[in-house]
Amino acid sequence: MELIYLLFILVLAGFLGFELIHKVPATLHTPLMSGANAISGVTLIGAMVSAGSDNTQLTTILGVAAVIFATVNVVGGYMVTDRMLSMFKSKQKNKEAK
Repeated sequence: MELIYLLFILVLAGFLGFELIHKVPATLHTPLMSGANAISGVTLIGAMVSAGSDNTQLTTILGVAAVIFATVNVVGGYMVTDRMLSMFKSKQKNKEAK
């Protein structure tokens, strides 16, 4: 595929992502973030396959970078989701746990 088509897809994906996040109400951010974490897990597997392939050195470098960024996204997303879900637990259980 030509470079101009790839750039068009990248710009379109960025625009759609910005519009989607901008228009989602704050109460739906946690379920949306959980779904995004699941998608990042799929991205992580694809990045590992790309990093382990024997194509070119550039492919391996980009695959390793994608593995690092996807891992940071997955771990950070789950930490934030866990923190937000702990805010909905009752305070009675929190006192008993201490």
